[in-house]
Amino acid sequence: MLFYQPRLYVYHQEHKENSGFVDVVRIQEQKLYSFIGTPALWATVISGAAMIFLLPELFQSGVWLHIKLTAALLMIAYHFSLGHYRKKLLDGSCTKSGKFFRAYNEVPTLLMIVIVIMVVVKPV
Repeated sequence: MLFYQPRLYVYHQEHKENSGFVDVVRIQEQKLYSFIGTPALWATVISGAAMIFLLPELFQSGVWLHIKLTAALLMIAYHFSLGHYRKKLLDGSCTKSGKFFRAYNEVPTLLMIVIVIMVVVKPV
């Protein structure tokens, strides 16, 4: 969801004069955010919290976990920012351009790269 939702916002903003197209995109935005993104968010938060609860010694394994958790928290904030933009797009008050959403679409990729590096390399 984090990788495709901003692409839908690009389509929404760049084709706002085509109301039939925007109606279809709005349905996709809503279903993707509500039925895929939000459950995935909660599954991630619950499983991450369970991991930390069951293995609290991970915090002594180096700074990698702190960096990973910071990136994960930024990813959660990104999820909620997509919800914010979705509401603004729905009521027609969004002033961001398609170009903005194209750039904004790269944020989760950068965060995911950091997360994967921290898990694989586990620097100390």
